Amino acid sequence: MKKITAIVLAAGTGSRMNSSIKKQFMEIKGKPVIWYSLFAFESYGIDQIILVTGKEDIEYCKKEIVEKYGFTKVTDIVAGGDERYQSVYNGLQAVSGDIVLIHDGARPLISHEIIDRCIKGGMDYGACIAGMPVKDTIKIVDEDRIVTDTPDRKNTWITQTPQCFLYELVKTVYDKMQGSNCENITDDAMVIERFSDHKVKFVEGDYSNIKVTTPEDILIAELLLKNRNGK
Repeated sequence: MKKITAIVLAAGTGSRMNSSIKKQFMEIKGKPVIWYSLFAFESYGIDQIILVTGKEDIEYCKKEIVEKYGFTKVTDIVAGGDERYQSVYNGLQAVSGDIVLIHDGARPLISHEIIDRCIKGGMDYGACIAGMPVKDTIKIVDEDRIVTDTPDRKNTWITQTPQCFLYELVKTVYDKMQGSNCENITDDAMVIERFSDHKVKFVEGDYSNIKVTTPEDILIAELLLKNRNGK
């Protein structure tokens, strides 16, 4: 049986929150934002969880998150890097699984259904990402905000996490990336796209699987969680 690892990223500073508290530690319905992702993976039955956070927050996460809430599947708390891809690479060093899910800890509305679809997609295709079709018309603009193109909406998807990969593939590609031009790398699928010939498959995420970035996102997440619990 394949062993599955989840890397949960919580090394961001949350500068757009205008708060002294980092967004991953802000509370939603009495729990830190990061709690929801860890709980989703642990309750799903993931074999190993690696939490990546700021070096200065490792002890806090150990005592106030992992130990306080009894997360037994969190085997490692790893220091992140200056950029997201560096944090992922650091997390990959601690992986012992065959399949790797990489998830933004600032997406608290992850569900077992999304995790399940990502794992199946990772096993079937080797590389997959959660996402949803774009609802609005998208415009491509230049540096002066002049429209240069309007892509067909049916071919545009919102990219979410988790993103799921065969460990051997993603580790090899991340190793290959080291020392290369990593400009504008914003998600793990881009690493696969740029540094390998492997195709990446979209699987269905959920429109509620939002990323908490600004203060109003906290309020939206609370409402979405309230609605989910109500159902």
